[in-house]
Amino acid sequence: MHDDALVNHDFHCPYCDTPLTFVIDTSQGSHDTWEDCHQCCAPIQLQVIVSPMTGELDAVITGRDDDVL
Repeated sequence: MHDDALVNHDFHCPYCDTPLTFVIDTSQGSHDTWEDCHQCCAPIQLQVIVSPMTGELDAVITGRDDDVL
């Protein structure tokens, strides 16, 4: 893992609207993962989309645990 593969991603918790920052490792390519909100502890889905051509972060889609991403 290289430091340039780590990207900070800012968003709000889909449950309590707390502002959050998670570190995304783009060296893993596109993937789905779960993280807990630091404030309300609710599980948040993250769908990480990384460009296969450039290796750069294209998008992060977040949702509640019962959302279908």
